[in-house]
Parts: sequence; C-alpha cells; structure tokens
Amino acid sequence: MASNRIGRINEEIQRELSALLRTLKDPRLQNGLVSVTHVDTTNDLRYCKVYVSALDKSQEADVMKGLKSAAGYLRRELGAAVQLRYTPQLQFMADDSIEQGAHILEMLRDPNVVKPANPANADIILEDGK
Repeated sequence: MASNRIGRINEEIQRELSALLRTLKDPRLQNGLVSVTHVDTTNDLRYCKVYVSALDKSQEADVMKGLKSAAGYLRRELGAAVQLRYTPQLQFMADDSIEQGAHILEMLRDPNVVKPANPANADIILEDGK
C-alpha cells in the first residue's frame, strides 16, 4: 500500500519539476532540451533523486551544474505545489537511458547483429526496406 503512495508522489513530483524547469532563467538550462525521466523518493519523503536527460550530451555537465544551483528554488516551488509534510531535498542525477534505448533499437534493426529466430523468415522485407 505504501509503495503505491510513493509511486503516485513520484509521478506528481516528476510532473511538477518538468513544469518548473521551463520557468528557470539560468542560461545553462535554456540552451538545450532538458527532461525529467524518472523520480525516486525515499520512503520517509526526505530525499528525492531526480534523473534528468539532456538532449545535447556535450552540455550535460553545465545542465547538471545549473540544476544543482537551482535546487533550492525548485524545492521551494515544489513545496508550494505539492502538499506534503516534508518537501524532499532534490538530488539531480544524469540519466542516459534514452540514449541506451536508441542504441539497442539501432542494434536490433541491424541484420548483421541480430539474426532471425526462424531461418524461414530470413528473406522477409521489412516496411522500411531494410
């Protein structure tokens, strides 16, 4: 029962932080697309790990510095938006799961890497012509 509550809180925090990121005026955060991919809150609601993905990987270090400097503002605004007893302390983590997923998808589409499970299906042409 408690894990379901934590899951709903995580979703609400993710939604609010995604909206708050658009309001930040830090130039390190305005240059690229930054998205909150996952939120993991502790059971006592004191700490919250926020996994963030940046579109431009070369600016990821600057994005993380910008988020860490804005953590106090984001925590205050999150506390006003989400009614909890404690507003969790935000810890930002870089997330590359989107890039890993794209790499796996690319590997799966490569016929030299993945062979068909049924050899009878080897000459089937896919929709995109590959």
